Amino acid sequence: MESFILDTNLFFNIGAGLEMGKNTEEIVVKLTETIKKLKKNSKANFYMPPRVVDEFLSFFEDKEQGFIKNFLSVVDIKSPNSSGADFSSKIFYQLIEDIRNRSYRGLNIAEEEIIKAGEMTSGKKYESKKDFQIEIGKFIKNFRNRYRNATRTGFLDSVADLDLIVLSKEVNGFLVTSDEGVLSWGRSFGIKEMPASVFQKRLEDLLL
Repeated sequence: MESFILDTNLFFNIGAGLEMGKNTEEIVVKLTETIKKLKKNSKANFYMPPRVVDEFLSFFEDKEQGFIKNFLSVVDIKSPNSSGADFSSKIFYQLIEDIRNRSYRGLNIAEEEIIKAGEMTSGKKYESKKDFQIEIGKFIKNFRNRYRNATRTGFLDSVADLDLIVLSKEVNGFLVTSDEGVLSWGRSFGIKEMPASVFQKRLEDLLL
């Protein structure tokens, strides 16, 4: 029996390649039906860590909708056994080095944007505080975007991400995600992975 660990982005990133619907609700409904059939025939198990379930629910204003309850009723919500996980210390050396480099890049970006803001606003007189906020606002926005890309893109930026990896290792299942950071670090941890675009085909084959 195969096992799949599902990430939140499968349902909200329409461009991820999971062609099960035109919107989140359609995808969730279709996947729920597929999971029911596969579990009934003992073909596959589907897992989500509690923190990932919380992320999933955070995208909905009405969390009591029927299709959401139906989906959560067929998925195994399981916390990874973090105390029992055994990983090479080399991975954590890589992790710490990556954190350090990202922090340094973020600092450089902050300095660049502060210098730009100072050069553009130096000597200018503003009629109101609002005018100043509008002028400086574009630098703040640019800084936030660049800082986020430098420190978070391609990285594990939440404990929920680590939950996905540890649980995948624990149950020897396929991690199904479109998150580049989770996939990249998942490979370092030696887990199995499955792109969203391939996931649908795998499910169709299991249904035969």
